[in-house]
Amino acid sequence: MQIGNLKRKSGRFGMNGKHGKMILTIKAMNSELSSLLEADQQDRADHPPYGTDAYWELRQRDRERRQRVQELIKADQLHAPEDYYHAAMIFQHGEAVEEIWQAYQLARQSADLGHRPGRWLAAAAYDRWLMYQGRLQKYGTQFVPDGRRYRLWDVEPATTDEQRAEWDVPSLAEQLQRAEALTRREPMPPMEDTPDWLKAALKRWSDASS
Repeated sequence: MQIGNLKRKSGRFGMNGKHGKMILTIKAMNSELSSLLEADQQDRADHPPYGTDAYWELRQRDRERRQRVQELIKADQLHAPEDYYHAAMIFQHGEAVEEIWQAYQLARQSADLGHRPGRWLAAAAYDRWLMYQGRLQKYGTQFVPDGRRYRLWDVEPATTDEQRAEWDVPSLAEQLQRAEALTRREPMPPMEDTPDWLKAALKRWSDASS
């Protein structure tokens, strides 16, 4: 799948052999990407309720941030591992399956370049990509409301906690406990205008419990 002009970098630390010496270079982070992520996180510090005018205004700012990040990718402005991580976080808040896949690719690039937080984000983006298609998530990072409680989106049973740990994802038991904590802490959003993938899951869960 084509994802802009994304190119694999050799790493954050570049080695240049000259006259028998190794010169260590550190790639500087893109300051604009850092600022875009800071704005993304500030928008979520006091997340507006779903369906409100403030919520839709946030989603519009999300789209504008993704558009700008795509421009930076096409201009080959991502160099440091953190750049890929920052870009991935912004695309993780995308609305389309293709945007979430791009988040996964960017997070994997960050992780491959040695940025530890990229591991969890790669797993979370991959899970969200599967969830948006109505498929089982692999690691168990995604939670959804079902009208009564928050629940962990259905997880591939073959995935082990050891595999989760490789990507810095907590154990399945811990994630189930987190779903219970979310239910106690977070208000239930309105369920009338849910996306199709969630509507299909709500019907499936209702049929299974009846």
